[in-house]
Amino acid sequence: MGRKAQFFRAGVGAVVRNDRGEFLVFERAEQRGAWQLPQGGLRRGEEPEVAVLRELEEETGIRAHAVELLDTYPGWLAYELPAQWRSKRLGRGQVHRWFLFRLAASESAIDLHRASAGEFAEWRWIAPARVADATIEFRREVYRQLAARWGG
Repeated sequence: MGRKAQFFRAGVGAVVRNDRGEFLVFERAEQRGAWQLPQGGLRRGEEPEVAVLRELEEETGIRAHAVELLDTYPGWLAYELPAQWRSKRLGRGQVHRWFLFRLAASESAIDLHRASAGEFAEWRWIAPARVADATIEFRREVYRQLAARWGG
């Protein structure tokens, strides 16, 4: 691993909440049992507010008109990848701007068949207090911070 793998890849993340206050999580297609929130990389020159809606549709099939923006996390949140997962594309880890949305449409707006990324196999609603326990270890602290801000 050379110098290029020492950077943190910039991206965005989306917390979609229902009217009961639960968070929408997705199970990775290639890692059954691994649940996470939608997230993805920023393209060069792309604004985070635009990127998060693009990523949300690409990964979950949820279109912009189906969500209502409620809040933006006040800073960037980062996590480090385990050494064996680092690469020239992913770098040392990821740093994200996070956005909170309310699902303003019916659950039929969640359409993994329409999602072009093919990253996720299933979805479910989960209590914010449980979201960190449902994900892989290296994402847990970020998810705890999101749940602390938006879980109440």
